[in-house]
Amino acid sequence: MRLGSDHVRVRVPATSANLGPGFDALGLALAHFDTVEVRALGNPDVTVEVFGEGATELPTGEDHLIVRAIRATLDDVGAPQVGLHLICHNTIPHGRGMGSSAAAVVAGILAVRMLIGDPEALSNTAAFRIASAFEGHPDNAAPAILGGATIAWTSPDGPHATALPVHADVVPVVLVPSVRCATKTARGVLPATVPHADAAFNAGRAALLVQALCHRPELLFDATVDRLHQEYRSAVMPTTLELVRALRAAGQAAVVSGAGPSVLVLERASDGDAAARVRAELLGAPGPDGMTESGWQVLMPGIAADGALAERL
Repeated sequence: MRLGSDHVRVRVPATSANLGPGFDALGLALAHFDTVEVRALGNPDVTVEVFGEGATELPTGEDHLIVRAIRATLDDVGAPQVGLHLICHNTIPHGRGMGSSAAAVVAGILAVRMLIGDPEALSNTAAFRIASAFEGHPDNAAPAILGGATIAWTSPDGPHATALPVHADVVPVVLVPSVRCATKTARGVLPATVPHADAAFNAGRAALLVQALCHRPELLFDATVDRLHQEYRSAVMPTTLELVRALRAAGQAAVVSGAGPSVLVLERASDGDAAARVRAELLGAPGPDGMTESGWQVLMPGIAADGALAERL
């Protein structure tokens, strides 16, 4: 496979996985984006410039996650390895359960889609497969690529996903704490087995959640109850679970966003300011930057209906 371009740009949305009961299956793309420009060089040099989130922390060479994803994808499609110059503008918070690592992986994969001579040679199925090799599961990669709400699953021939049409009344709000929690830590406290009754309960609520997201937003509160993972994680993110419980006690469809510690609230536009008043009572009024008196940042990103966008420059 030859290269067809040497300069591309990819914009990738933040994502929230699980959405409560849909553990490792359901996800939602949020209109809060990272953008990366990728140049293919005629020499072997690799340079990564990072602005915004992670600017002083992330690797600036071959170890950067986007570079690693580009390398793996070039190999996958049989394209030659090249030198790289990346310029990354990051807004997705790191270590907060908003899919920052999946966004980086998807950015690398879709950059290669635009770099190669035949973009159609890198299908979404192949993209999910490569992303899952990095992430371990496709629940964040699916909404990052497809946009909107998604269901991801793995079959003998690899990971797959399908998009869901989200009802216009559904409004995602993300409450971001100042602290981080690594996905490995959050998954490490989950038990190897769960009671059959809890598994059956979650199967029903996950099915109900699909109906609530697509057609019946008034069911979101009941549809977001979880028994598989959230309470088990309270040991490593107690403040997050306290906020989830408080919001739910006030009638809000609040869940842990991905592996946490952010909180996702699936509000309804038809409820007006009711949800905002609940948030203000619990967290204090947000300032111009969305930061509340209690140290939680309120993000109201909307839903990224189209997912990641890649273009040749």
